[in-house]
Amino acid sequence: MSVYTKTGDKGTTGLYTGQRVAKNSLRVKAYGTIDEVSSALGMARAFCKNDEVKEIILKLQKNNGLLMADLASLDQEPLITNEHVNELESIIDGIEAKLPPLHEFLIAGESQGGSCLDLARTFIRRAERAILDLAEQEIVHDSDRLYINRVSDLCFVLMRLEENR
Repeated sequence: MSVYTKTGDKGTTGLYTGQRVAKNSLRVKAYGTIDEVSSALGMARAFCKNDEVKEIILKLQKNNGLLMADLASLDQEPLITNEHVNELESIIDGIEAKLPPLHEFLIAGESQGGSCLDLARTFIRRAERAILDLAEQEIVHDSDRLYINRVSDLCFVLMRLEENR
């Protein structure tokens, strides 16, 4: 099978649930930005030295597939659930318990892995904005909105853990 299908040559793409939409629709922009996040997280995982950080990043990358499926679907129950959100909160709490309290603004750059995590965090914030733009026009599951917000928080604490700060 060829990598090209020609089905999008006229500027539309197929959603996971089969509907065709414009490639520049808010929905496609939202899940496309999550795709960018996955690539940024992959780069972070490649550069990180801390095995715990790498394991959590891999889990986030896998969950991004579920999030993209949610955003690329219409009239479907969410694959990202409140349990996913709760799990991220638990991971964040566990990492924060290991780290000293913050007393100043952090500037990324102490390590390659930490810098990549900080870059991924900014991509995640862009994805969150894209999801919120979509939610103003179409239905977006609350669990998806909460999840992406927690992912950016998690990347921040992962950066701190990777850089041992």
